[in-house]
Amino acid sequence: MERVGSGHQPLREAAPTDRAGELPLPRMGRWALDVAFLWRAVLTLGLVLLYYCFSIGITFYNKWLTKSFHFPLFMTMLHLAVIFLFSALSRALVQCSSHRARVVLSWTDYLRRVAPTALATALDVGLSNWSFLYITVSLYTMTKSSAVLFILIFSLIFKLEELRAALVLVVLLIAGGLFMFTYKSTQFNVEGFALVLGASFIGGIRWTLTQMLLQKAELGLQNPIDTMFHLQPLMFLGLFPLFAVFEGLHLSTSEKIFRFQDTGLLLRVLGSLFLGGILAFGLGFSEFLLVSRTSSLTLSIAGIFKEVCTLLLAAHLLGDQISLLNWLGFALCLSGISLHVALKALHARGDGAPKSLKGLGSNPDLELLLRTSQPDEEDNEEEYFVAQGQQ
Repeated sequence: MERVGSGHQPLREAAPTDRAGELPLPRMGRWALDVAFLWRAVLTLGLVLLYYCFSIGITFYNKWLTKSFHFPLFMTMLHLAVIFLFSALSRALVQCSSHRARVVLSWTDYLRRVAPTALATALDVGLSNWSFLYITVSLYTMTKSSAVLFILIFSLIFKLEELRAALVLVVLLIAGGLFMFTYKSTQFNVEGFALVLGASFIGGIRWTLTQMLLQKAELGLQNPIDTMFHLQPLMFLGLFPLFAVFEGLHLSTSEKIFRFQDTGLLLRVLGSLFLGGILAFGLGFSEFLLVSRTSSLTLSIAGIFKEVCTLLLAAHLLGDQISLLNWLGFALCLSGISLHVALKALHARGDGAPKSLKGLGSNPDLELLLRTSQPDEEDNEEEYFVAQGQQ
């Protein structure tokens, strides 16, 4: 109603407010949801970029380093030592802050259950770095993408997957794309291709064993720091015989390490190797952050676009020659990987399965399989922003 002739503005019925007299709750709720969505988008973008920096960075860094340092197995072993050092330090810091003892496996469980996974992982990483002596980054990236093919095969053998027509299509797309990419390639090297293809084959065994290892909840290796801490020593020992046979004698007579003449050159070489180890640790940790704060689907999609970025950078920075047929083969392979990712997402949604195991086979360059300890974290984060907007 209005008061006529009183000189006051007309009185209108006040909008309903909360107890603090703030804005209406529906509007604040929508604002809070928008802020939550924007925060998740910015966070996801930042974590993807961090993952790209470490993943793409270590690929090009290892390729650059092997041009002047021709001992990739020794380089890999030093990387494993650095990863073990940082994971042990991280475990000690977490234990001091939380006052909880970290898991330490018995020798029986360590040798029987962890050793096969560690050996397969060591061979996968070692052969991959070894191949950089012979092949280009583009051929390496394309061939490593075929790891999904071997993961599917071994998953069927160990009955972790059921044979479906869609999986057969995925296998055919990836295999056909790999054939097209390597067909009449001007920079093709048989020895390097055999090494990286062998690494992809062992990678299929590696990820299958890793899934079986992490499904054993009683071991307590769901945290990636604990996983890296337990894997690295056995990986080092597993790779040492291969290093001793193929690089031991040559390295012992090399002036870059043991028979050095220039101390400055020695420090630069060791510093370069140590930096590669930091990148390897950062890769594993960035994958953990991306998966735990988003989802395995995000990591899978980011991995697909990472392969495209790697090939474009290899062609632009390193001068890798990629023909139209090679690009078509790469696109065919990526379509197979994308189909595999989509099938995994639909299968998980249809079963309503919890997000306990993440990332298996979604990215062949993973240094470890990651699990999230808080599957409902996104929902809790959204509720937090809504609650903040209503206070």
